[in-house]
Amino acid sequence: MSAISLFILLLLYFAVLMGVAWQTARHASNQSFFIGNKRSHWLLVAVGMVGTTLSGVTFVSVPGMVGREGYAYLQVMAGYIVGYVLVAGVLLPLYYRMQLTSIYEYLAQRLGQGAYLSGASCFIVARTLSGSARLYLVVNILQATLLDRLQVPFWLTTVVILLMILLYTYQGGVRTLVWTDTLQTLGMLLAVAACVYWLLGQLDLDVAAAWTAQQRAGLTHVLNLQWDSPGYFWKQFLAGIFIVLAMTGMDQEIMQKNISVPTLRDAQKNMLVLTIVLSAVLLLFMFLGGMLTLYARNAGMEVSGDKLFPAVVMQHMPAALQLLFFLGLVSALFPSADGAMTALTASFCLDILGWQHRTDLSEADKLRQRHWVHLGFCALFLALVLLFRWIDNASMIGLILKLTGYTYGPILGLFAFGLLTRRTLRHGVRRLVPLVALAGPVLCYLLELNQAALFGSYRMGLELLIVNGLLVFAGLWLISRPQR
Repeated sequence: MSAISLFILLLLYFAVLMGVAWQTARHASNQSFFIGNKRSHWLLVAVGMVGTTLSGVTFVSVPGMVGREGYAYLQVMAGYIVGYVLVAGVLLPLYYRMQLTSIYEYLAQRLGQGAYLSGASCFIVARTLSGSARLYLVVNILQATLLDRLQVPFWLTTVVILLMILLYTYQGGVRTLVWTDTLQTLGMLLAVAACVYWLLGQLDLDVAAAWTAQQRAGLTHVLNLQWDSPGYFWKQFLAGIFIVLAMTGMDQEIMQKNISVPTLRDAQKNMLVLTIVLSAVLLLFMFLGGMLTLYARNAGMEVSGDKLFPAVVMQHMPAALQLLFFLGLVSALFPSADGAMTALTASFCLDILGWQHRTDLSEADKLRQRHWVHLGFCALFLALVLLFRWIDNASMIGLILKLTGYTYGPILGLFAFGLLTRRTLRHGVRRLVPLVALAGPVLCYLLELNQAALFGSYRMGLELLIVNGLLVFAGLWLISRPQR
């Protein structure tokens, strides 16, 4: 694959995104940026949210884990399905009934300003760290597989990608993302389907025969019934439910696209269609992972994990498929980064700057502030990505991603307390809510640090999110009183 071919592909890709942005951002207002004037089509939102829910890391990690864990990710997927049904049946009706622009306004009305700022702050920290970490990991893959050989510096790649994201999200926000995320999801699926088709041809198999071959190779096992393992079924299943509840239903980035749909009924249809499409896409990724593992074994390749997919593509696939691979990788990267920057801008303006309750700002003032905030988050992403590159420690990135998961625990605990109890917080103790929200992650970290002494052979995994939420819930219960 030549540098000219890749450059032309990226240029055409960006031209399409800018064309969509120009068309959708004309006469855009702040409401267009935040919730698309509540005119988004539910089917477009559903398809686009597949790309937002996945990421460039998922693009290479899910296929790479099949050789090591088989189809065990289905345990988490089963929990996802239950979680999406609960979001559609419980949280979406609440958001539409209250006519929210920022979902954290619910916390303000139910538990006070401290809870409101705690929820919004946890979201901002989580999305800033996870969005920049995902961006770093994907840019690193691009650099390692191609751009280093072309002598393109890492910082320049990062700057160009961030400028591209900034340009097509700067004005239209959610109104633009609904369309661009849909196109990028389709680009990602095209790349995966093309790679699966090529692998089937190279191994001289049809889909049924490929599944049988994966079974014989021991790649299709699902259930893990070892209770002390981080991959134990019930831990994975329950974690899947709460991951969706916290990181989708209580996440401003995802929900601002849902509540951009005109009616509750359409938003619920969007969520259920997303569940079906996302499940099918993740199955396709796992099937691809099985095919890549079989091909690598036949070719004598000593590679696994996240390096498997890029290695097979760059060493064995033709140039056309290499271009499609990079198209898919960029298509998986952009929805997670552009959505994060847009949602962070919206949350900072609405929740931290308090636009909802300020009458001293004109629309022109708000527009100017929003542009500066958007630029600020773009600069922050650049700084964090370059920091990760300077540290150059993969385990540190894993720690960052885990810490961002910790920040959703307080959000989960705050929403759960508001929804599941009728207890109230006196005005005098509401100032303690941020301390309770901070205590949950701190106690979880101490538990994880000392789990060998506390639990013996048992190892905590994804259920840390649930424990985190329960600790915050318990803290709120202690400082609350029954509602009169």
